[in-house]
Amino acid sequence: MMQPLLGLLLLAAATLAVPLHAQEQNGGLAAGPKTEPKGDVTGSTGACEVPAYLLASDSALPKVADKAKVARALDILVVGSGSSTLAGPDGASAAYPARLEFYLSKALFGVTVHVGTDIHPKQTAEEVGESLEKTVNERKPTLVIWQTGTVDALRSIDPDDFRAAIKDGVTVLKNGGASVILMNPQYNPRMENVVSVTSYLDSMRVVAQEMDVPLFDRFSIMRHWTDAGNFDLSVNTHSLALAKSVHDCLGQALANLIVEASRLNPAELRIQR
Repeated sequence: MMQPLLGLLLLAAATLAVPLHAQEQNGGLAAGPKTEPKGDVTGSTGACEVPAYLLASDSALPKVADKAKVARALDILVVGSGSSTLAGPDGASAAYPARLEFYLSKALFGVTVHVGTDIHPKQTAEEVGESLEKTVNERKPTLVIWQTGTVDALRSIDPDDFRAAIKDGVTVLKNGGASVILMNPQYNPRMENVVSVTSYLDSMRVVAQEMDVPLFDRFSIMRHWTDAGNFDLSVNTHSLALAKSVHDCLGQALANLIVEASRLNPAELRIQR
């Protein structure tokens, strides 16, 4: 009975995801004391606006700040699932990793920003974790954004095992010299009728606090946009235009979180140059 149920859940999730993550692919795309949030450094307006508390971070990214100030370069790697991609010939350039690269480059004047992707479709956190040491040693990113949780929820992985897998993965990434941001599942009102993600959201929040890494609360941010009427994510089929708009907003929000967590002052970067 469990196998047919799992199949139905995965099918439902795939339906919910198109085209927000319709196509998986690999490859690149072309700190100090706590301070008050710097606010929006990307010029987000209208649909992309996010309450400041959702982008505030008690966990700092000092290595990111040092790289930006000294090397004037940031190499960021998004380790994720299909929801980090978009379908279509321009899908890679419209997905949130590429939009993050655009907005962070815009915010950090004079800093060369490169955002690559390492996509693991339909893999749990534990399965992805098995490759993290090799990935971080080979690609040597300054910052890894690890997007996970959806597959574990769909497969009903024990939340304690999920939590342990994330904690082990973050440890591996840190030992490899990378700073880390955790990103939780995307919000979809229809998915709540299929599977509960609450325990997985809680687990990621706990690990982020224990490991002192920022959490990009994609779930709450997208729920805010939905509740505010900015995007209608309840429809059965999402248009590619809607998917692109959501990914563009996610790229802006991520850029704001990175600037906030790194305690960088974009104005100082312009002066240093």
